[in-house]
Amino acid sequence: MSLPVEFHEIAKRVNNWGRWGRDDEIGTLNLITDDVVRTAAATVRTGRRVPLAVDLKQDGVQTGMIAGRVNPLHVMVQINQELFGPGTVATSDDAVTMGLQAGTHWDALTHASHSGRIYNGRPAATVTAHGRSEFSGIHTARHVVSRGVLLDVAAAKGVDRLPGDHAVTPEDLDEAAEFGGVTVRSGDVVLVRTGQIQVYLAGDKHGYAFPSPGLSVRTPEWFHARDVAAVADDTLTFEIFPPEIENLWMPVHALDLVEMGMLQGQNWNLEELSTACAQERRYAFLLSAMPEPFVGGTGTPVAPVAVF
Repeated sequence: MSLPVEFHEIAKRVNNWGRWGRDDEIGTLNLITDDVVRTAAATVRTGRRVPLAVDLKQDGVQTGMIAGRVNPLHVMVQINQELFGPGTVATSDDAVTMGLQAGTHWDALTHASHSGRIYNGRPAATVTAHGRSEFSGIHTARHVVSRGVLLDVAAAKGVDRLPGDHAVTPEDLDEAAEFGGVTVRSGDVVLVRTGQIQVYLAGDKHGYAFPSPGLSVRTPEWFHARDVAAVADDTLTFEIFPPEIENLWMPVHALDLVEMGMLQGQNWNLEELSTACAQERRYAFLLSAMPEPFVGGTGTPVAPVAVF
């Protein structure tokens, strides 16, 4: 089934292909300038740090819905081994096999394609089994440190968690920005809280996955108008799931990653951050969310930290 006219109309309005040159591979991360980072650093007042990642573990967030995206399989490869002979210093090592998008992660711009294209108009066929992502692999996103902004949609509506059928709209984002007394600016990394991660933290990974609130197909235009550098939320699928438009699966992925060239993140634990923002009475902070530089990767684990 081809993508509907409505999708293509939005795609034209948010398209950034060529905006930073034909050879560009990082998209909206270009908006995180030195001035943006200096401004972000100036938000640090108390030094309070809030971690935003879920634990990486074998019984993690993945349910098996996506073939091959396995939770971490963690094994010990040596335990207290005296490598240089009896009585010498002993070491323990371990190894892990996992899907790069298994836990808290960034999607690379190559994670999604549509109509045979990835970001900046390159062929989707440049992502191959042996070569991985020839362009815009996650290793090209060398630095994601900027001003973070929490748009606490759930708190703005006076609820702990949005219902599973709630599509977060531009109006919701405006409401959350007003609730937090914050204006989203160019180069910001926006974190959208739905409260859905509570379902996973309570032990129900299947309920966490489906049904799930998430971003509406209307939100990419909101982010594009404000020159947002990246967006992450506290859900498995990022966008509302099942989709708000029947049979239009993962349109926000395609609009954000392919058309805008904007990193998006999933499975971020924003619960402690919500509490911290309310206590600090501010919803902007320094955010460090450096991708692990897997060469050619279509995604990567990340352990983000908000600093107040």
